[in-house]
Amino acid sequence: MRLTKDTIDQIQQSIDVVEVISDFVSLKRKGHYYSGCCPFHNEKTPSFTVTPAKGIYKCFGCGKGGDAIQFIMEHEGASYVEAMAYMAKKYNIEIKEEELSEEQNFEQSEKDSMLVVTNYASQYYTDQLWNSEDGKSIGLSYFKERGFREETIKKFELGYSHDQWDGFTKNAIEKGYKTEFLTKTGLSIERDNANENSEKKFFDRFRGRVMFPIHNVAGRVTAFGARILKADKTQAKYLNSIESVIYHKSKILYGLFQAKQAIRKEEECLLVEGYTDVISLHQSGVENVVASSGTSLTEDQIKLVKRYTPNITILYDGDAAGLKASLRGVDLILQQDMNVSIVVFPQGEDPDSYVQKIGPTAFKDYIKSNKKDFISFKTEISLKEIGNDPIKRAEVIKDIVESISKVPDAIKRSVFFRECSKLLEIDEQILISEYNKKAIQKGNQEAKKWEEDRHALAELQAIPDIELPDDIVRLSIEEESLKLHERDMMRYLINYASSPMEQEMPLSDYLIHELQDVEFKNPAYDYIIKKIIDTRLNGNTVLHTDFLQQDQPQYVRDAAIDLLSTKFQLSDNWEKFQIDVPKEIDVLNSVVPKTVLRLKRVILKCMMRDNIKEIERIQKDGSNEELMHLLQVAMELKTISKDIDKTLGIVVG
Repeated sequence: MRLTKDTIDQIQQSIDVVEVISDFVSLKRKGHYYSGCCPFHNEKTPSFTVTPAKGIYKCFGCGKGGDAIQFIMEHEGASYVEAMAYMAKKYNIEIKEEELSEEQNFEQSEKDSMLVVTNYASQYYTDQLWNSEDGKSIGLSYFKERGFREETIKKFELGYSHDQWDGFTKNAIEKGYKTEFLTKTGLSIERDNANENSEKKFFDRFRGRVMFPIHNVAGRVTAFGARILKADKTQAKYLNSIESVIYHKSKILYGLFQAKQAIRKEEECLLVEGYTDVISLHQSGVENVVASSGTSLTEDQIKLVKRYTPNITILYDGDAAGLKASLRGVDLILQQDMNVSIVVFPQGEDPDSYVQKIGPTAFKDYIKSNKKDFISFKTEISLKEIGNDPIKRAEVIKDIVESISKVPDAIKRSVFFRECSKLLEIDEQILISEYNKKAIQKGNQEAKKWEEDRHALAELQAIPDIELPDDIVRLSIEEESLKLHERDMMRYLINYASSPMEQEMPLSDYLIHELQDVEFKNPAYDYIIKKIIDTRLNGNTVLHTDFLQQDQPQYVRDAAIDLLSTKFQLSDNWEKFQIDVPKEIDVLNSVVPKTVLRLKRVILKCMMRDNIKEIERIQKDGSNEELMHLLQVAMELKTISKDIDKTLGIVVG
């Protein structure tokens, strides 16, 4: 299935790029555009801009850019279809789909096919929970014993898998789902056959378990966690889906899809360990909570949280041994310049049991009153363990300094040094000196690595036969000039294609006529000009949005965003003080013809350079006839070049 063209058109016409991005980034209006801190990389000075008139965003720090659909795909890790579904839901547009042909079905991406399978599996397990005898008597009873209400069970799409060898797999195959994708998602396992000629057989991975669907940030089911209900020491208590194209455990947080709006609202993310902790807290009204699913936090998971808030509070149960092991991974959060706090529950309690024991109001109060910043907490818990041992005390001090050194912000580091000096009963300057020593060591290591890389590059450039990357190969002056003039020409074309030139001719038609003999060296520009020619030949209007669509090559979309974006904007003060500044669109008649001539002039310079090289070659081992022809070409190129110089008012010494 795929979205109909009418549905896609309706969604695209409804999108307000500022409205969409404002759900994720705090934007401030600045004249004709909006600005904010980029959500795709760490920055303190805003370099992320949104231009509503063009329907695009662009970060001049990390280079990411696109339209609203591309933003959702990048920010939420969503596919194109998921991004369109998100927009349809946001703007209350009914999604209409059409059947794919057999050939189109074959071409559908592996990722999409796997997501279709996991979505079906989620529906299957949910149906078994609510509508089968075993599901109701075993699975539903378990969830209700845990205190989960029916609306909570439905909210998280919890399910049940029968204790059968191939119940799900057999049903899925009968429905037409391919075994290739059933096994790639890990929902089914191929049985080993002794006889290679015998028919392949498959069985279910999850049997006799309650099912916890794991959603990506866009709400699509990508995997499952499953808990066994019978006492069987030969099987793991919890079983997860295998890693796949659509599921990487280190890049997903359980409950983030359900929690992201609450995290933004509360400006804080609570991190717990298990599925039931998340579900129980949600049911109690504490919805800004996610789970790491029993693993130490990874850098990718931390970045996921940072999209929504810089504040993270980790909720630990009273297990001291587990707590000490978990603290080792928190330095990663500090490196991302996030504010980390720790809350520990009484011995024997976890978030699930404690919220049910004291209620949601008292639970929230407990978190507020027992929250401690990570550095202070780590210092206190480390001191309790070492007692009066001076050697261990020195090791703790070094460990604390190591954690503080991970904090990028200098002011935060200063505050932590002051607080820790009191807790550790040591002079603050000693802590700072230890930090400086580590910083110098790190700087020396980075300098050494840079020097090694520089030598490696020099050796690479010294090898004559090796093909260097494009950004290392040195371009000639003519090639550099051509590169800039091509970009300037295309910038006018893509921004003002429909603007009128002389005799009301659209700028696109004027440039098509003027550039008919010009071949653009940049492949993206060559693609764009050919696409524009086809559009005009078919009698259609050229729109810059044509080059931002997902069916266009990525290199073309990137080039279009670059051409549509401008880093500099006129200050509002010009308008405020009524100073008339001509806008680019108002001077196209005078500027564009000169830009065309400058492009042709640099193309001529490249041709003249190549002609001279060819003459030098022919003089050595060529015929007089070839030489006379090349000399004639040289004279003609020089004459044309002089005419262009004269028109542009360029005097060549």
